[in-house]
Amino acid sequence: MLFNAPAHLRHKLMAAPLSPELLAQRGVKAMPVRKGDSVRIMRGDHKGFDGKVSRVDLKHFRVYLEGLTREKVDGTTVFVALHPSKIMIRTLNLDDKVRKAVLDRKKPIIKKGAKATKKAAPKKVAEPKVVEETVAEADMTEEVAEETKPAAKSDTASKAEGGT
Repeated sequence: MLFNAPAHLRHKLMAAPLSPELLAQRGVKAMPVRKGDSVRIMRGDHKGFDGKVSRVDLKHFRVYLEGLTREKVDGTTVFVALHPSKIMIRTLNLDDKVRKAVLDRKKPIIKKGAKATKKAAPKKVAEPKVVEETVAEADMTEEVAEETKPAAKSDTASKAEGGT
């Protein structure tokens, strides 16, 4: 799927993470690498190297930086190819108005601690209905309570006297 992907999807697969400064400024974690971006190598033999992107190879998913070369056995120098996941974008090339629109369109990332919480309206609690008891009902509840108490005492007394 990766090597059979069309060009417009390959471009999205060439995304690299943005530096913490750009993340704080733009609110975007990653963007596709383009010619003219300044990047820093984060992994590999050339870790820490800062350079400007001179070429992006969509066919092989590689990025080439200005000044990053190696010497072949026969003495010629060639640019070192890097995968975009191994680099971090330090500055973006914003010459293209479409790329600016992409940055504006992307949803900014909000950190968990800085989340704005919505204040929900307080829920209205229904007041409990007060039911007035009649005198007769109150007397009945008292009688029931008195009948249950002595019965419970008599059962415990019979067990204490030797009943099983």
